Amino acid sequence: MEGKRQAKIARLIQKELSEIFRRQTAAMGNVLVSVSTVRVSPDLSIAKVYLSIFPPAKGNDILENIRKQSKTVRYELAAAVRETLRKCPDLQFFLDDSLDYVENIDRILAADPHLHDAPTEEENEPAQD
Repeated sequence: MEGKRQAKIARLIQKELSEIFRRQTAAMGNVLVSVSTVRVSPDLSIAKVYLSIFPPAKGNDILENIRKQSKTVRYELAAAVRETLRKCPDLQFFLDDSLDYVENIDRILAADPHLHDAPTEEENEPAQD
C-alpha cells in the first residue's frame, strides 16, 4: 500500500524525469524514452523507475546507457526538485515490458478463433422452468 506522500513524490519524479529524458533524447533523434511508472520506497530513499523505450530493438542498449548515466540523471533530478524534496532518492531503472505483455496476449487471442466466439443470446438467457 502506497501512502499519499509516496504517491505524490512518485508523480513528481515521473514528471521531472520525463522532461529530462525528453531533452536528452531530442538530440539523439528517432528514440523515445517515456517514464511509465515510478515506485518510491516507504522511506523515500529509493525510486524504481520503469521506462518504456521506442524503438524496442534499441531498448536494452538505451537502458544500459541510462544506467551508466544514472548519477548525472539523479543530479539533474535533484536540481529540478530541490524546492520540494530535501534528499533526492537513489534511482533504479528498469525496462517496462507491460506493452510487450499486452501485445503477446493479443497475439495469443488472435491465434485461437475459439476464444473469439461470442455467446449467442440463447446461451446468455437464464433457464426458465
